[in-house]
Amino acid sequence: MRSETFILIPGRSTEQGTSVGDKSSAQYREVTRTLRVNPADLARLGLRAGDRVRLRAGRAEIEVTCVSAGNELPSGMLFIAYGPESSRLLDGETHGTGMPDSKGIEVEMVVSPPAADAGGEPPEE
Repeated sequence: MRSETFILIPGRSTEQGTSVGDKSSAQYREVTRTLRVNPADLARLGLRAGDRVRLRAGRAEIEVTCVSAGNELPSGMLFIAYGPESSRLLDGETHGTGMPDSKGIEVEMVVSPPAADAGGEPPEE
């Protein structure tokens, strides 16, 4: 298992703005549990679209599915649509505004080895 620190930007996704209205739908759950990652970061971490990772911020942890962000995000930044998952990562600090910080959250991405690598056998050299 390995981890790396990223900056997470939660926000309203295009799907949320155009086609996902019912927050109890499977489509809403999929949209809000999908993490957009820079393609170079995916490659460096050995991840592919559809792989699952954990994000940690403070004491909170969520599990999400990765997809490529294409050229929408610079390396080191992540995007997730607003929803129950992203809300778990907010720390509640409002700086007197009544609204918790929801942008630029430092998170640790935890990448588990693929199932084939997790069997206990050392890799061949």
